[in-house]
Amino acid sequence: MTGTQISYYFICHRKLWLFVNQIDMEQTSDIVSIGKFISESTYEREKHEIHISDEEDDIVIDFYDSKNRIIHEVKKSDKMEETHIWQVKFYISVLEKKGIIGVTGEIDYPKLRQKIKVELTDKDRSELKLIKENIIKIISSEVAPDVINKSFCKKCSYYELCYV
Repeated sequence: MTGTQISYYFICHRKLWLFVNQIDMEQTSDIVSIGKFISESTYEREKHEIHISDEEDDIVIDFYDSKNRIIHEVKKSDKMEETHIWQVKFYISVLEKKGIIGVTGEIDYPKLRQKIKVELTDKDRSELKLIKENIIKIISSEVAPDVINKSFCKKCSYYELCYV
């Protein structure tokens, strides 16, 4: 499971299915490019992106403050805040699985000059288990889920696949 899959689960099940089935449109998206630039320029280059992978999960953390045990995830906008929160909760759960206890998260919105604290509760752990089960069901399907037709679809990198 990846952080992107968790994120797409909350945004759009169709986007999740397309992404997992290697239909990747993000390389053509200006919005994604801007987000990557913000993320890459927020922290020192040598401390940027920590990749953790095992047989079950594969994550890339924007920045990890090991002294204070804080995961930092950098985002361009807070429009999809719930998605960002669950992505960080997922990252915390992966670190816990690796034996790193007491980790919290922080979502940094440099453009907005805001930070959101994130913690993982027992209820969240149970919910993450259900989310992961639902993701497996979605990505295992033979066909893509239906188009959701939300206002944010117009800015999605997959827009043309869904509407044109």
